[in-house]
Amino acid sequence: MAAGGYEYEEGVQSSSMEGYDPSYVPDPVKSFVVHLYRHIREKNVYEIHQMYETSFHTLSDRLFKGTPWPSVEAVAQYVDNDHVVLHGVVNMQLPNQWLWDMVDEFVYQYQSFCQYRAKMKTKTEQEIALLRQHDQAWNVYGVLNFLQALMEKSSIIQILEKEKEGVEQFTATDGYDYSGGSNVLKVLGYFSMVGLLRVHCLLGDYQTGLKCLLPIDISQQGVYTSVIGSHITTIYHYGFANLMLRRYVEAIHEFNKILLYIYKTKQYHQKSPQYEQILKKNEQMYALLTICLSLCPQVKLVDETVNSQLREKYGEKMSRMQRYDDESFALYDELFSYACPKFITPSAPSYEEPLVNYNQDAYRLQLKLFLYEVKQQQQLSAVRTFLKVYSTISLEKLASYMEVDVATLRTILMAYKHKTHSVVADGKTVSNADIDFYIDNDLIHVVESKTPKQYGDYFLRQIVKLEAVIGDMDRVKLE
Repeated sequence: MAAGGYEYEEGVQSSSMEGYDPSYVPDPVKSFVVHLYRHIREKNVYEIHQMYETSFHTLSDRLFKGTPWPSVEAVAQYVDNDHVVLHGVVNMQLPNQWLWDMVDEFVYQYQSFCQYRAKMKTKTEQEIALLRQHDQAWNVYGVLNFLQALMEKSSIIQILEKEKEGVEQFTATDGYDYSGGSNVLKVLGYFSMVGLLRVHCLLGDYQTGLKCLLPIDISQQGVYTSVIGSHITTIYHYGFANLMLRRYVEAIHEFNKILLYIYKTKQYHQKSPQYEQILKKNEQMYALLTICLSLCPQVKLVDETVNSQLREKYGEKMSRMQRYDDESFALYDELFSYACPKFITPSAPSYEEPLVNYNQDAYRLQLKLFLYEVKQQQQLSAVRTFLKVYSTISLEKLASYMEVDVATLRTILMAYKHKTHSVVADGKTVSNADIDFYIDNDLIHVVESKTPKQYGDYFLRQIVKLEAVIGDMDRVKLE
C-alpha cells in the first residue's frame, strides 16, 4: 500500500487531553505503525519518507491535535516488540529529512527552554521550585557535548576526508548506504555539525561556530543541501556569523546563492509543513543581505534576479542606510532585530526577589556590538566616497577635503584598511573592499577591484525568455 493512500475515518480521539488514554491505539494508527515497521525493516527509504512527511502529519492533525500519540508500550505489539523501532538502535536506513528534524528539534528545544527559563517575572512558585530542583536541565555543556559526541561517534570528519581522497562515497549518495548498512549515525553526525554552528551562533560565539562547520565545503553541494530546512539553516547561520565577523563578501556570496535557489524552487515546497518557515527565513536573509551591502557596497557580487528582489523590498532603506545619520542607525537596528537569531543566555537565572526577565539580554548585547561596528563605519564612508573619484590623491589634499589634519587622516586610512579586511578560516587576511589603496611618498594610489563578468546567467535568462516566447507562439491559433 502506498504511504499516502491510507484512509483515516475511524477512531477519532478528542482534541483535548481530557479522556486521553495512552494505551488506546486507533485502527488507522495500527495500520500506519505496521506499514512503517515493514518499510523500516526493508530499508525502503522512499516509503518511509512518504509516511513521515505525509501520513504522519495527516494522522496527527486528524487524531492527535491536542494529545500525544499512543505510548511506546501500546504500539509495541504491532512491531513485534522490535527494539530497532522502539528504541532507535541505528541498524536502519532513514530519510535525511527525518534525521535532520531530530537534530533541528533538539537545538530548538534547547533554545526554547533557555528563552522560557529567562522569563522569570511571570513564573509561579511551583515553576521556580521545579527550575531550582532541575538546575542542570538543558545544561549548555551537555547540549554541546551531545552534538560533539554524535559527530565523533559517527566518524563523519574522517569519512569526509576520505571522500576528498576518493576512497569514500558519502556526498554522492546523499549520505545513504546502498551496501546494506545504516546511514543513521553518519548523517546524524553530519547534521550535528550544523547543529553546533547554530548553538554557537545563539551564544554569540561565531568563530567557534564556523570552526565546527569547517569539514563541510559550503561552496559545493553536499548532504546539507539534500534537505531544504538543513540547507537554509546552514547558510542562514553561516552568513550571519560571517556578517558579525566582518567577512561581508563571504556572507554576500552565500546569501546570494541561497536566495537565488529559494527563488527558483520555492514553488515546489508550497505543500511542505516547512513552507512558512522557508518564506520567513527568505525574508530575514534579504534583510541580512541589505545590511551586508550597506556596509560593503559590492552589488556586483549579487545576481540580477536577487538584486531585483532586493531593490523591491529594501531599495529605499538601503539608500537611507548609506547616510550614517540617526535615521540610518534606526534602520540598521530595525533590520538586525528582525533578521538576527533568537540569542540565548545559557546560565541559570537568579531566583532572588525581585524576579526580572532577562531573555532579551543576549540580544541587546549583540545589537549593541553590531551598532558599535556600524558607528565605526561612519567616517569610513566619507573616505570611500573620495577614493571612488580619484585614481591618485595626495594625503594633504584628501585631509583638506575631509577637514582633518594629515595625522588624523592617516589614522582614518588605517582604520579603513582594518575594517575592510578580515581573517578567514585558514588564517589568511582577505579584503572586503571594492575600493582599496596604497600610499607611496604621501601619495594615495587607488585600486578598484574588478569582478570578472559572468556571461552564463545572462544567456540562460535569455534562453528561458526565448522558450517562453516560442511557447506563446505555439499556442496562437492561425486562421
